[in-house]
Amino acid sequence: MTARTKTTPSGAASGTVGASYTRVEGLDKVTGAARYAGEIPFAELAHGWLVLSTIARGRVLSVESDPVREMPGVLAVLHHGNAPRVDTDYVSIVGTPDPIFEVFQHDRVPFVGWPVALVVAETSEQAREAAEALVVRYEEEPHDVAFSAEHPGTYTPDGDGTLKEKGDLEAELAVSAHVVDEEYTTPEEHHGSMEPHAAMARWDSGRLEVVDSNQSSMWIADELAKLFSLDRASVRVRSEHIGGAFGSKGVRVHQIAAVMAATLLDRPVRVVLSRRQLFSLTGYRSPTAQRVRLGADVDGRLRAVDHQAHSLTSTVHEFVEGSAGFGRPMYASDAHRSVNRVVRLDVPTPTFMRAPGEAPGSFALESALDELAERCGVDPVALRARNEPDVGPVSGLPFASRNLLSAFQEGAHRFGWADRDPRPGLRREGRWLLGTGTAAATFPVIVSPSTAAVTAEADGTFTVRITASDVGTGARTALTLIAAEALEVPQDRVQVRIGDSDFGPAAISGGSMGTRSWGWAVRTAVADLREQLALGGDIPPQGITVRSNTAAAVGALAQKERHSYGAQFAEVAVDVATGEVRVRRMLGIFAAGRIINPLTARSQLVGGMIWGLSMALHEEAHRDQATGGHVGADFAGYHFAANADVPVIEADWVEDTDEDDPVGIKGIGEIGIVGAAAAIANAVWHATGVRHRHLPIRPDRVLNAGGAPGA
Repeated sequence: MTARTKTTPSGAASGTVGASYTRVEGLDKVTGAARYAGEIPFAELAHGWLVLSTIARGRVLSVESDPVREMPGVLAVLHHGNAPRVDTDYVSIVGTPDPIFEVFQHDRVPFVGWPVALVVAETSEQAREAAEALVVRYEEEPHDVAFSAEHPGTYTPDGDGTLKEKGDLEAELAVSAHVVDEEYTTPEEHHGSMEPHAAMARWDSGRLEVVDSNQSSMWIADELAKLFSLDRASVRVRSEHIGGAFGSKGVRVHQIAAVMAATLLDRPVRVVLSRRQLFSLTGYRSPTAQRVRLGADVDGRLRAVDHQAHSLTSTVHEFVEGSAGFGRPMYASDAHRSVNRVVRLDVPTPTFMRAPGEAPGSFALESALDELAERCGVDPVALRARNEPDVGPVSGLPFASRNLLSAFQEGAHRFGWADRDPRPGLRREGRWLLGTGTAAATFPVIVSPSTAAVTAEADGTFTVRITASDVGTGARTALTLIAAEALEVPQDRVQVRIGDSDFGPAAISGGSMGTRSWGWAVRTAVADLREQLALGGDIPPQGITVRSNTAAAVGALAQKERHSYGAQFAEVAVDVATGEVRVRRMLGIFAAGRIINPLTARSQLVGGMIWGLSMALHEEAHRDQATGGHVGADFAGYHFAANADVPVIEADWVEDTDEDDPVGIKGIGEIGIVGAAAAIANAVWHATGVRHRHLPIRPDRVLNAGGAPGA
């Protein structure tokens, strides 16, 4: 007989939220007990390996699978002639599905790396060997992968966020004392998560189970149910530990292919993408070409802001990198225009990537602001303060909270900005020219309705169940602390279970909305649970469970400009002989709402800043115009910052409270990268006297631009 006990939440742990805690799953991760989607064992597991197209445009003539099927261990070869059918006539939480979900449904090839077959074998090695031996014959057509702002096919997409205008832009530019009119470019960039994408699919008692690495198990389950015409309750997706995502781990081809193979073979099948396959199958950041025009009075007060951004998308699906939207909440001006344009090319579809739009958009606008400061003879920090808006510059909405100037004041003090001589090219240490730069950051505060269940257990502990995804951010730990604070119990009495679609609808881990949305749902459930517990009585063996749904509360939020903000500072050294740029130190001060766990929050901010450094100096993917495919689609050919490239980086925050927000969390996953590249580029100008408007700032570009005087 199970004992029935009675408990009430009491004895709050001092400083549960706001104090630093190590990750609750940290020991499991460092000891290997935490297993990822690609390494969990299953009985009779088969392995699939995708075969990708080698042409950029055309059609498949034949898949010569007979010889491959005779190879050791091969179980099946799926292609457009024999694969199960899927239904893509639906709308999901992110819109209409990418036509790549129609995997093996037709013979068309729209880009290099389009999946044309899946080889399934007893072992991963056998599947890969057979896949590499598979002969696929094509009818090739001319392709176009050349991106530029002048491409004749460029158009302005439909959509509320594509174009924003106010005032008479040309008139304000005409009467401006100072005008900046420059073009800025950023290259194609890739996510490169440490953990590759992997999914296992199997049927168990008539129910489809998928063990995956994703940013929302609920999202994946819902899409798979629609694709395969299944009842939603008959699909379960689990994703407990994730080794990075950054926008790339949504619905992808490998999950769909795994379900197809498991259905045909009636046994578990796992598909893991190789590092090279990630470059064409999991999205990327589009290259951008941006023109920024700023008009200002003599003292630097903005009269006009014009930001035009161009990006690319595939011929089969539209994705817009909204770079021009960055400045809409930032600076007061009499006239404003921001517009995003795209061109369709024979390339894979881009996708969300850490700070989509804001990362490349901030490079252009914050670089242009620095150029304006130079022309006006105004300090860059003072220029931003001079153009601080009272309400949303474009929307006219009140700000929920806006503490950008406090971030700049604190950052300038700690960075030693007051000692900076604004004249470029003056500081030197041996062969190194030294310079400092700054830039602003912002990212919208987003919240999505979520559900959560909290159970008071008979043993005096509490269990939280929510379909959250901890993509490496420390979300599991943050939710533990939020629940413990709300329950007024020590955090070791709370267990948080996540990553299971059976736990019900919840926000995606993306757009910096995760912890904010999930935390709200957890707090709401805890409040209801405490009311029940206050009534008294014993807790039965199965516990007492309360479930929340924040849809009504989220819908009732007042319409305001809600954003996180930040001030980025960087010091660089430029080698006069080689053109090498080394970042010596970085400081980011952020106004990002309530910080739940300073330890993991600082890690997120610093991680974003490191990525911004990598964006500024290293990262660019090259596409071969002749073949349409990538050059060096791996970690050897795609250059990014290594440990030796990363200096001392500090991240901190100022008080930032939204009085009418019941949660107070704003989200920090994205904002660390925003403005970082611009701060570094502005510092390179200060060191050398030469502007770099095209990323990355490679040594050859520094030398060719004459940016290393004294060589």
